[in-house]
Amino acid sequence: MSLHTLSVLVENRPGVLTRCAGLFARRGFNIDSLAVGPTDDPSRSRITIRVDCAQQSIDQVTKQLYKLVDVLKVSELGANAVELELLMVKVSSTPERRPEIISLAEVFEARVVDVGPAAVTFACVGPPDRLEALEELLSPYGIRELVRTGRIGLDRDGEINKRKRMRVVA
Repeated sequence: MSLHTLSVLVENRPGVLTRCAGLFARRGFNIDSLAVGPTDDPSRSRITIRVDCAQQSIDQVTKQLYKLVDVLKVSELGANAVELELLMVKVSSTPERRPEIISLAEVFEARVVDVGPAAVTFACVGPPDRLEALEELLSPYGIRELVRTGRIGLDRDGEINKRKRMRVVA
């Protein structure tokens, strides 16, 4: 078993997410991460699903996803993909320790989004391993609350990406 990230382009209609996620549930796969949002075309959404399963199983699920009416494209993000998550974390903080905690978080490009009398809340966007490192360094200060979004990603080597980069440059 290994982790696989699928990017599923779908029609933006009610029930599509339920049908896609249900396909994984019926096969007994636990979804490690799930994110869905609109694309540049408001009639389409992208679902990013991270699941732990064998390669043979992911190939089978990909074929079954294509059988769903609203699924337009399914691709597995490989090692060359850019993957990001959002982390929000509330850390216990006395006024004396606040500068130390803030400077530590700034190393990870985390932003202060709220300051209270006994806690500071940070938001940080980055690759999952970087967010895990930030979590680990903040935990000795006392993490009060923590939430992470599902993973999202785009393949670096797709022809569409190359064309977009060329348009931006021109």
